[in-house]
Amino acid sequence: MSNDQEIVTSKPLKPKGRTELGDVTPHNIKQLKKLNSVVFPVSYNDKFYKDVLEVGELAKLAFYNDIVVGAVCCRIDQIEDTRRLYIMTLGCLAPYRRLAIGTVMLEHVLKCCEKDGNIDNVYLHVQVSNEGAIGFYKRFGFEIIETKKQYYKHIEPADAHVLQKTLRHKNSDICV
Repeated sequence: MSNDQEIVTSKPLKPKGRTELGDVTPHNIKQLKKLNSVVFPVSYNDKFYKDVLEVGELAKLAFYNDIVVGAVCCRIDQIEDTRRLYIMTLGCLAPYRRLAIGTVMLEHVLKCCEKDGNIDNVYLHVQVSNEGAIGFYKRFGFEIIETKKQYYKHIEPADAHVLQKTLRHKNSDICV
């Protein structure tokens, strides 16, 4: 390899604009619906959007230079004595990827967990073929804990990895 060849890495590009998060409201819920229809290969029903309006800080639109380009929507699941945060959606329009917008959204979610102080882990499903998303979450300490066969109904591949980041270990108040 000659000295003038450039090595391409998968690090985010240096953002040239400003990224801000904003609340999802009844006035902008249609923007979230449109964004999700473009970003994700699955469609979400009206109940999903009704629930999103009620989760407060766990649903945010991402604005890049005042343009809606991404969103994150989460919920808290309580199963027996375990509280888990489930990332239902976290996505960004393709032309705005690699500008650290996803990082801003995921860091917001992790800060919400820290502020809550009582969440054991964060988890989500990712289509097994989505190597970009899998790599993104692994950089934040998520691990593949299982693969669900036929998780998705109308897309191929239908299998999904479950990625999880442990925040608190059971029988302990030590946060990771």
